[in-house]
Amino acid sequence: MIKVGIIDDEILARKVLEEYCSKIDNFELVLSTGNPLEFVNFVQQNEVSLIFLDIEMPELNGMEILRSMIKPPKVILTTAYSEYALESYNYGVVDYLLKPIKIERFLKAINKVSASKITQPKKNRGNEELQIKHDGIPVNISFTSILYIQSFGNYLKIFTDTRMYLITETLINITTLLSENFQRTHKSYITNLERVTKATRTYLLIENNKVPVSAMYKVIVFKKLEVLAKL
Repeated sequence: MIKVGIIDDEILARKVLEEYCSKIDNFELVLSTGNPLEFVNFVQQNEVSLIFLDIEMPELNGMEILRSMIKPPKVILTTAYSEYALESYNYGVVDYLLKPIKIERFLKAINKVSASKITQPKKNRGNEELQIKHDGIPVNISFTSILYIQSFGNYLKIFTDTRMYLITETLINITTLLSENFQRTHKSYITNLERVTKATRTYLLIENNKVPVSAMYKVIVFKKLEVLAKL
């Protein structure tokens, strides 16, 4: 069963997608909302395999959601605007549907989803590890020990409780290896939100280190921190 979410601030657009999804045997609609922050909250606590994501929404638009997510579900964008199409495919978007969405075009997008493998997102576990090579030697770093990761030219600096590791890697690639508690907070930083001890409008404090928070990621970062505080 594919767990599906719909995020669109237009009620009629949501109703159309809800009707279309009801016709697909292996679809289970678990969320339909016009509030992108409600979606962010929901996916932190529930499994979602596929989302139909509108782009133009208040508070947090679809592209901002895509940029901020460490491990997004499969995504089909739904919008009345075509100018985001090229950028969207940089985030692994399955398809890009222009409104008004016809059932034939919807089914074509669904066929693309079926052709790609959908896996349920893994729940975060305290014993998960990041496997890297440091000076050519394999090293396993527990997720809980990582404070934050900083991009440094063609390298990454991984700051942990005990030391810093310098590896040849990119932020984009390493995000696929991290758990849900890690969040992009800046173009050059990924932060372990569970290790944050203080949050301000411009930075997060982790073990006396100030990790910057840029305007692009501010809303999603503070929403995730709010969710974690309730767990």
